[in-house]
Amino acid sequence: MSQVKTYKITGDIRKRGENLPFKKVFRAVKKEDAVLYSDLGSRHRARRSEIRINNIEEVADGVEQA
Repeated sequence: MSQVKTYKITGDIRKRGENLPFKKVFRAVKKEDAVLYSDLGSRHRARRSEIRINNIEEVADGVEQA
């Protein structure tokens, strides 16, 4: 059975000519499944083209770094 892992995703949202940095802790089975375009887009009214993901790294379970 697949085990769920915790990923820390960092990047920028380009809104109104500014880059707004973000960090998000996300749980998924695979690194490819840890996409958050719909979550950030709905919260910040950003299009997918305005969201740039810089880094996705796996963190140890139980250590949630925001």
